[in-house]
Amino acid sequence: MKNQFVVNVIHRPEMVPEYAEKVTGHGKEENISRKALLTESLDIFKTQQSIAHKNGIKTTIQMTYASLFNDEAVELAKAHHEQYGDEIALTLLGLPCKEFREKYKTKDFCIWMFSMEDKKEIVRDVFEKFYERFGFYPESTGSYYMDADLTNFIKQEYPSVKCAVATCWEEGPKAYHTCNNSWYTLFDGGPWAPWIPSKQNTHAPAANEAEDSGIVAIPHLSRDLIACYDGNGSNFGTHPQNVLRGMIYDSKTWEYPYLYNLIDQYRNLARFNNGYSYNMMFVGPGWMNKMGRWEAPYELLLKSYEDGMAYYGKLKKEGKLIDMTMAEFADYYREKKSYTEPECALWDDILYGSDKELFWYTDPFLRACVNMDQGGAIVDLRPYAAKLDWKVGIGTPHVQDASYPFLIQEKYRAGYFTHYAGEGTIRSAKVIHNGEEVDLALCRTKAHFSEEMIDGKKNRILTLDATDIEFADLTCTIQTKVYFEEGTGRIKHERRVLNMSDKNAEVTLNEYMVACYGTTEYSEDMTSVKLTVSGSDTRTIDYAYKCREDSLDNATSVYAVVPPIETKVSLSVEAEEGKAFTGYIKEGYAFSPMFTLGYTTTLKESEVFATWLSLEKAN
Repeated sequence: MKNQFVVNVIHRPEMVPEYAEKVTGHGKEENISRKALLTESLDIFKTQQSIAHKNGIKTTIQMTYASLFNDEAVELAKAHHEQYGDEIALTLLGLPCKEFREKYKTKDFCIWMFSMEDKKEIVRDVFEKFYERFGFYPESTGSYYMDADLTNFIKQEYPSVKCAVATCWEEGPKAYHTCNNSWYTLFDGGPWAPWIPSKQNTHAPAANEAEDSGIVAIPHLSRDLIACYDGNGSNFGTHPQNVLRGMIYDSKTWEYPYLYNLIDQYRNLARFNNGYSYNMMFVGPGWMNKMGRWEAPYELLLKSYEDGMAYYGKLKKEGKLIDMTMAEFADYYREKKSYTEPECALWDDILYGSDKELFWYTDPFLRACVNMDQGGAIVDLRPYAAKLDWKVGIGTPHVQDASYPFLIQEKYRAGYFTHYAGEGTIRSAKVIHNGEEVDLALCRTKAHFSEEMIDGKKNRILTLDATDIEFADLTCTIQTKVYFEEGTGRIKHERRVLNMSDKNAEVTLNEYMVACYGTTEYSEDMTSVKLTVSGSDTRTIDYAYKCREDSLDNATSVYAVVPPIETKVSLSVEAEEGKAFTGYIKEGYAFSPMFTLGYTTTLKESEVFATWLSLEKAN
């Protein structure tokens, strides 16, 4: 089957581009209806449209509220729809304008942060104004983020909407800190590629028709799945000006091979997703300001956009790219993907020159990141199985924080490499021999992707290169395989001893998961968490920061129930008959407020031991 690389290019005539008023105003008193601002914004939009069309790329024109009051912008959209097949859509970005400020008496502009009452009024206002100007309702909409209640309301009131820009990948505390602690938009934890959001939570994909919100969601920009995760995502995306903001170009030649490498790596994702891959570029005029941006002059801003679009045009001419509008893509996606089919990305470092490799997996039950630099450890885990009803905006418990909570997150909860006493969140294993201990998280490796039907279920499998572990008097070689079982919320880690320098020796294997919950760096109250080890007996620890632990031989399950995120997370064993093992649970303490689930066993040469991590909604 020929690989299909689908691209959405989205432009918006944002008459009052974010940041731009302060630039065009030259220190004058704020005036978002300044004529120079509106004229330049429309000129830039025209330039962006011209560049796309010159390269044979159709666009989705997402009209902003402000642009609906501008006759020229409206007529331009109609003309480009007729001439080039561009879609006329509607975005909930670009709300600020004279008319909006006068009506709503606020400088708020992020639709998901308003009260639900205001969200409804604004949506009706914007959609009806669109209908007044065009005579039909849009099929596509979007924002940086759209919470589930907002999406459900839009679909109910305006059923024509089938596609939406619905989240910005990993725009959480990392982005907040790199924006001088001033960008109060936290939405970590969602998919990086298109998905069908559930009615309960935008981040969590729908598992079936009953959960389907009725739209196909696409991310706001296609990000570098390593550089963005490690740092500020706004510097690492297939939007050319992201690359300039990250200073990832040659200042003498104005060349940016990283941009093309990033687009190509997205093309490469077809290898892991049944021949399909996706990329998007979502652009407002504020990026191409005549005064320059990101320490780059206007000429470079313009050149980067021309070069980026020319690359898409070249790929299209070669039959390697399909350009679609958002509405076209929504139809394509629903035909192409099933509810439970995951999105997979085996992602290599293309920026820093390291051998680092991550594997990202998302489906309706979980999102996980496996780090091959850390021996195949899970370093990010989001329990979508809970389908959290997470209200966002004024009047809710989460005015700004729309992130989907994690159980494991190495950036906000330290991961393996902690600075001091205690443990960070991670799912890994330790190998022990005669008092020496080696954590596989310290053993770099690489992964190979495959798919296999096992017991009637589709599995995506990572086979890791074997790792040699050297003790004082023993060398052993261990291979790890990680299985993601489609449609179940289960991940299997399988460890096999391939070789021992002493054929009679044995090692102890400690399979463990250190976890907590939260959306930021700051610890949450853990006292509602309940830890259980179950088998011939059942033993429970009610979390009280007392550093307690318990264990049980041949335990059938060790698990934690985390009520604030309605999640049950468990480990269980898949072992040969007669194999002895011990399940254990550990409570953390105030300085290290985590919990640990684990199993220990002994292994000889050629023996294998597997553990399943399972996620369920806790009632």
